[in-house]
Amino acid sequence: MQGIVKAVCTSDIKGQKQDVQKAFLKREWGLEGDAHGGTWHRQVSLLSYDKVKAFNDDGAGVSHGDFGENLVVEGIDFRALPVGTQLKCGDALLEVTQIGKECHTRCGIFYKMGDCIMPREGIFAKVLEEGEVCAGDTMDVLPATDTVFTAAVVTLSDKGAAGKREDKSGQIVKDMLEAAGYKVGDILLLPDEKKQISDVLVTLSDLRQMNLILTTGGTGFSPRDVTPEATLAVATRIAPGIAEAIRAHSLQITGRAMLSRGVSVIRNNTIIVNLPGSPKAVREILEYILPQLAHGVEILTNKTNECGGE
Repeated sequence: MQGIVKAVCTSDIKGQKQDVQKAFLKREWGLEGDAHGGTWHRQVSLLSYDKVKAFNDDGAGVSHGDFGENLVVEGIDFRALPVGTQLKCGDALLEVTQIGKECHTRCGIFYKMGDCIMPREGIFAKVLEEGEVCAGDTMDVLPATDTVFTAAVVTLSDKGAAGKREDKSGQIVKDMLEAAGYKVGDILLLPDEKKQISDVLVTLSDLRQMNLILTTGGTGFSPRDVTPEATLAVATRIAPGIAEAIRAHSLQITGRAMLSRGVSVIRNNTIIVNLPGSPKAVREILEYILPQLAHGVEILTNKTNECGGE
C-alpha cells in the first residue's frame, strides 16, 4: 500500500499546527521544531487526507494541521493499520505505536460540527530512522515482519506514585517479560485510584493494542487496594484460570496467598493479569505463569490453534 504526503505540519506549542510543506524527522524524537516531539511513543501524528476531505465535504472547512496532525497522507487508511506497522517515507522509517487518541476536552471543530475525526481516525508513530519528509513524497506501508508480542507493566502504589517508594516489582516484571521475548512498550506507575487505573488499562488495550498487561500491587484487603475492581470494570471476558493458578502456586509458598484478590481478564485482544506488589512474589509467580501465558496470547491473537494436549 502506498500513499502521497499532502501536508507536513508543525507548531512550537501544542495544539493546532501550520503546514510547512517539509521538515526533518529526527530519530527517536519526531519532527524538528514541533512541540509534540520527544522521547515518548507519540512522536508523530498522522491523518488520512481522504478522511479530512470527507469531513470537509460535510462543511467542516478545516485546513491541514487544524486537528493537530503532523502528516496528512492521501491513499492510506491509517485507522485500519495495526500497531507495529512500519511506514517508509524517503530515508525516514516510522513505526505505528497508537491507534486513535483520548479526547479529554472538546475542540473548536467539535463545537462547530458536533464531531471531530482525530480521536478515531488519527494515529501516532515513533521515528525509527530519520530523514526529511516533504509534501509530494510517497509513503509505503511495509509488509508485516515476524510477530513480536507486546506487553505493558502497570505498578499501582500511592507511595510509589508520590516518589516515596522505589518501584522494584515493576522493574522485575519488565526484565522477565523481555527475557521471555516480549516487547515492553509501557512501564507506568500510578496511584491506587480506580478510575485512573481503568482508564489506563483501556488506553493500553484499545489504543496501544498491547497483547499482555501485567499489573503489580493493589490486590490486598486495604481500602485503597482497588486494582481487581478497576480491572474487572474494563473486562470483556473473564479468564479466571490464571488468577486461580497464581493463588494455588503461591499457597505452596505461603498461606497468606489466600488473601490475594488479584483477577485475570481479557479485554478484546488483550490479556490483563493482576500480580501482587511483593518483588519476591512477582518473580515466583512469573516464573510459573509466563510459559503458559505465551500460549494464551497466541490463541487470543490467532497465531496458533485452540488449546489441545500438552
